[in-house]
Order: sequence, then structure tokens, then C-alpha cells
Amino acid sequence: MSLSLFNTLGRTIQEFKSIKEGYAGFYGCGPTVYNYAHIGNLRAYITHDILTRVLRRRGYKVTHVMNITDVGHLSGDNDEGDDKMVKSAEERGKSVLEIAEFYTKAFFNDTARLNITTPDIVCKATEHIPEMISLIKKIEEHGFTYREGGNLYFDVAKFPHYAELARLKLDGQKAGARTGIDGNKRNPGDFVLWFTKSKFENQALVWDSPWGRGYPGWHIECAAMSMKYLGEQFDIHAGGIDHIQIHHSNEIAEAEAASGKHPWVRYWIHNEFLVLDKGKMSKSGGGFITLQSLIDEGFDPLDYRYFLLGAHYRTQLQFSPESLNGARNARRSLVSQIRNLVQKANLPLEKLTDRQIDGKAGEYCAAFDQALDDDLSIPRALASLWAVLKDSSVLPQDALAAAFDMDSVLGLKLAEEALDKTESMEEDAAFTAEIDVLIAERAEAKKAKDFKKADAVRDSLKARGIILEDHPGGTTWKRI
Repeated sequence: MSLSLFNTLGRTIQEFKSIKEGYAGFYGCGPTVYNYAHIGNLRAYITHDILTRVLRRRGYKVTHVMNITDVGHLSGDNDEGDDKMVKSAEERGKSVLEIAEFYTKAFFNDTARLNITTPDIVCKATEHIPEMISLIKKIEEHGFTYREGGNLYFDVAKFPHYAELARLKLDGQKAGARTGIDGNKRNPGDFVLWFTKSKFENQALVWDSPWGRGYPGWHIECAAMSMKYLGEQFDIHAGGIDHIQIHHSNEIAEAEAASGKHPWVRYWIHNEFLVLDKGKMSKSGGGFITLQSLIDEGFDPLDYRYFLLGAHYRTQLQFSPESLNGARNARRSLVSQIRNLVQKANLPLEKLTDRQIDGKAGEYCAAFDQALDDDLSIPRALASLWAVLKDSSVLPQDALAAAFDMDSVLGLKLAEEALDKTESMEEDAAFTAEIDVLIAERAEAKKAKDFKKADAVRDSLKARGIILEDHPGGTTWKRI
């Protein structure tokens, strides 16, 4: 079985065939560094990490490129709203570049804690202005632009493939059809390639260009940087589903208008949202959850990684304290199982990680790979990991070799966890089991309306440094 991926361009699962045999060029949309990444944002980068790990497991030499947007991204992807970088700088009394540097470091701190592999090439928009200007000039030379109100626009009506990715219906649309649309646009879908005039006076970052002193539109950044490092055509482009309709459709228009080559990208991979009870998580709505806030609540970053592995990347995933607590308990149980097998195997760790995998353990690895090949079906792959660890007919050393091999994709640091003190883990597991029993006793007491006993359980745990938190879906706990 070969690797198959769901391609948004066509809406079908397709066998992956790279342009160049044995090599995969992959571009994943990176962050706009005006604030901390929230845990919904981080789901995309876990998806990109898994995809890169799977490609390498399949023997591909991968060049993974990711951008850092530090200029030009407005709060509305269709050239509307505030400039995200400028607004953040003004609110914090810093320069745009200071804000960008701070939140770039914060972003990579988060990805490191989640054991996300750093892309091969990380490119900042502000360091690639010449490439953007060069790409815009090609688009202009090929007749896809117009100038209005001091800005240079892309005319989507002149690009025949514009609707393909998002399956848009452009017939009958007129300029001004959307409330608050830029009055300079001929069509609602047109977008700015280069701003020289906008509603923002004294724009913080501007450059000289053939169209006047100004700054690039957001979409041209990704098109120019991906083409610089991966060429005029490459294999995979990934991002969140919110990028399909505008950002990625605009990128395609820019790249193909400049090069004349179609398709620009062969496979488009999009992950679904992480949602709360109140809907999609967003920074504009305020109150978003950061990875650090989970850590402050007593969770390990790998608890969150495990939580994300429990759902397919194309499935909308609902987040709650209860679900994350369940993921934490499952990961702790997984690590405990690993450590128990390490004790039974009684072999140096390097002999377990380098061990040949065959027999029954090899069958579990084959099932693991089949799941990966089926559009990155990580929940099924995770089930194969659990199965080999629980199968008593598999020798401990063989089960561990299979588990460590699988973890090259899952990224849960199982070998590192196995090196930690087994005794402390056993104590932690026993402690967790004891708390779970007391929580269950408290729930029964509340059900029986014995609130005195329920309060006594809560108070006894508090005296031991454990705070209980009741939610509609159950009770969770954390250390003080």
C-alpha cells in the first residue's frame, strides 16, 4: 500500500506521487506573529509535523518550508480590517519588529515543547520583499493586474482557475456586493498585491517598489517564498481549512499567473478546527487558550499532543478540560506500560531502539503503516501502538522496539520517558489512581445527597495539594 492523502483540490483521497521521485517539497502556512499562538493554531503544526514524519518514514527526502508573517496581514483575509502587526505594536507600546521577534520566539518555544520538528527552512516575510516585488512584476507583465486608488490589485476575472480549490461560484458577483468592501475593487474577490495607499496612515514598514513606496499584500508573501525555495511547481501545500476560500485560492492565482504553469501545487492538505463549546477558537474573540495556560494547569505539553493524535486531522475536534484530562491519563498509562516493559526486557535502551522488528511485532508495525498510508489515520495508528504493548504473546523487547519505531511518527518521546525513574512513575500512577477513586466516591456521595461526605473528600484532597474542579462533563483535578 502506498501513501494516499485527501487532496482538497478535487476533494478526493489520492495516491501521493511526488514530482521528483524520492523527493517531496512541502510548504506549510506559518504564524502571523502578533500574539501568542493558541492551541487551535497549534493543531495545524502538529498536522504538518506528522505529515513530514510520515513522508520521511516512507523514504522521501523532504524540504519543509514555513513562513513567518511579520508584515501585511490584515484581520480580514480579503484586505479588510486592521493590520494585525501594527495593532499589536500600538497596544503594547513596541515596534512592529520587536513584536514580531518576541512572538516568533514564543511560537517556536511552544512547538519545541510539543516536540514538533522545526521546518527545514523558516522564512520571514520582511526578509523576502525583493522576491515578492519580482513575482508581482511577472503577474503584471502577464496582464492580471490593475491599479486603482494607489494600490495594485489582482483581477480574478482574468484567471480561469480561481474557483477550483474553494469551488467558489463567481458568476454574478459585483463589486460592492459585500458590506464594507474596498470600493477600488472591480470584483469582490479581487485582492491587493501591493499597497501604496490604505486606511492606515504612517504604515510602520514600507519599501520602495515600481508601484510606489508601500508594502505587500499578505497572500503574495506565501506565493513568493514557497516558489523561491521549492520552485514554480511543488508537491504539497498545507494549512487550516479557513485558508481555502481566500488565502490559498489567492496564492494559486498569483503563482500560476506568474509562471503560466497549472497546477502550481499537486496536493492541498487542510486540517479542521479545534472548537470549544461556544464555537471556533479565535484571537479576535478574546479569551483564547495558550499552551502555557495548559502547562499552568498542570498538564504536560505532550498531553496536548496526545489529545490531538486522538482525532483525524480532517475531523473537527472539541476541546474541554475533561477531554484533555482523559488524554493526560491515557498518556500516563502509556508511559507506565512502556516502563513496565523496559523493566521486564532488562536490556539497555539502545538495544531496544535498534532491534530488528519482525514476527507479531512486525505485523503491528505493518498495521500502523497501513493506517498512516490511509490519509494519516493517526487514531488507528495509535491503536496499533496500544495493541502491541498489551499483547502478552509479544516479547517485551520486541513490543518496545515496535513502540519506539512507531513513535518516530507519533512524537511522544517514549524512549526519553522510558529513561525517567520508573519508581517515580509508578508512584505517580498509584497517586492518580487513588485520586480517581476518591473522586468517584465523592460523586456517589453527591448523588446520594451526602454533601458532608462529599465536602470531606474535597477538603482532604485540598489538604494534600489537590484542587477539584467540577464541570458539566465530570470532575478534574490539578495540583496547587
